[in-house]
Amino acid sequence: MKFSYPVQRRKSRTVKIGDVIIGGGFPIAIQSMTNTDTRDVKATVKQIRELSEVGCEIVRLSVLNEGAAACLKDIRKKVSCPLVADIHFQYKLALQAIAAGFDKIRINPGNIGAEWKVREVTQAARDAGVPIRIGVNSGSLPKDLLKQYGHDNPEVFSAAALREIAVLEDMNFTDIVVSVKSSSTSVSFWAYQLLGAQCDYPLHIGITEAGTLDTGTVKSAVGIGAMLLTGIGDTLRVSLSADPIHEVRVAKQILSSCALRTDGVEVIACPTCGRCQIDMIPLAEAIERKTRNIKTPLKVAVMGCVVNGPGEAKAADVGIAGGEGKGLLIKKGEIIRTVPEAELETALLDEIEAMTGEKPER
Repeated sequence: MKFSYPVQRRKSRTVKIGDVIIGGGFPIAIQSMTNTDTRDVKATVKQIRELSEVGCEIVRLSVLNEGAAACLKDIRKKVSCPLVADIHFQYKLALQAIAAGFDKIRINPGNIGAEWKVREVTQAARDAGVPIRIGVNSGSLPKDLLKQYGHDNPEVFSAAALREIAVLEDMNFTDIVVSVKSSSTSVSFWAYQLLGAQCDYPLHIGITEAGTLDTGTVKSAVGIGAMLLTGIGDTLRVSLSADPIHEVRVAKQILSSCALRTDGVEVIACPTCGRCQIDMIPLAEAIERKTRNIKTPLKVAVMGCVVNGPGEAKAADVGIAGGEGKGLLIKKGEIIRTVPEAELETALLDEIEAMTGEKPER
């Protein structure tokens, strides 16, 4: 069996979205989408800023109508991160988003309407240096391709994307990002594999309509993780029926678990068993929650007993291994001291702060 480690990413051309470059081997960018009413400028700006603070690098907004489009320029002035306008059916909304200074538009050329409308949008995007994401998903598949391939066939997604790509290429526009999202993990996986083998445009990956926080996280981790480990993906969004803050946190964890992102604290913790001699689960949860703001790469171990605990903790940058009502504080493989159980959280957070120069939440 032939395999490579670390992951050998698919070769793709680069696309610039504001100050973020995707494709071409650049770091995989995390995206999310606001769920505020875009016409509510104050709420939308607040959510964009909150997303940026937790590590979202590109934020997408829905532009439903003229009222939403009229607010885009004001929103653009108030935030600095790259913004994407999500447009369907109305080509004039795409033109307004480009004029407002948005950094990318997401459309399906096929649902914008007449060819002259697509040409007008494409020309405006070219003049402004704004890329276009072609977004194919389960609800936007052409009827003739559905009849040919069937709905749950990965080939229908890749064929639909290639058709849309051809529309823009015929207009000499190649500043393109593509997605082929299904709510099925397996369909999405194979659709991206097929498409990735037939073009070199950067791919925006994800599982659309993945579900609630719990089920959607699992589906996204399985689907997106599988794509990433086979080299597919230049930017991603985790789609959850939850506060979009969770989308960013889950995305960061997926990238970290695939060894494609190293910033921030990674907490490894034992699953606990009858040997556990400290109240470890709330301790691990507290350490993870209170170190989310830290950007320095650091592996932190929270282990509950003396069987595997010391060994696991020594493999981390810093950690604790529990004993009966106490724990060993271990740093870079060396035992520093024994700490009473009641003081373990504080001792570990203090050591993390000393190692990173960043203050955990207290």
